[in-house]
Amino acid sequence: MGLQLPVSERVVTREDVEAYAKASGDLNPLHREDGVARAAGFPGIVAHGMLTMGTLASAILEWLGDPRALTRLKVQFRSPVFLGETIECGGSVRSLDPETRTAVLDVWVRLERDGETQWPIRRSEAEIWIV
Repeated sequence: MGLQLPVSERVVTREDVEAYAKASGDLNPLHREDGVARAAGFPGIVAHGMLTMGTLASAILEWLGDPRALTRLKVQFRSPVFLGETIECGGSVRSLDPETRTAVLDVWVRLERDGETQWPIRRSEAEIWIV
C-alpha cells in the first residue's frame, strides 16, 4: 500500500506530563519529580507511556478527521520520552479491506536523542474505518 500519514510533531512539556498525571491519576513520582527520576537512572522526568500513545492517537484522529473512524490502536512501548523532547508521530497504510471498509495502519512515534533515532512506539498498528 504505502500511503504515508503526515508526520505530526509535539514537544513534550512539564505541563503536559503534569496535566496527564492529574487526569489519569498516575501520580508516580517518576513522572513528577526530577530527583526521583534521576535516582532511577533517567536524566529527568519520564513522560507517561500513555501520554505518548495519546499523542499518537491524536495525530491519527487529526488525519482521519472523524474520531469514530479509529476503531483500534495497539502499541508496543519501546523507549522512554523525556521532557523537552520532540516526538514525531506517523505511519503508513498496510492493508485495505473494501468489504469491511477498514484499513490497517503501521504506526510509530520517534524522536532524536544524542544523534540517534529512538522509537518510543514501534511495531504498532491502528485499525480505521473508511468513511
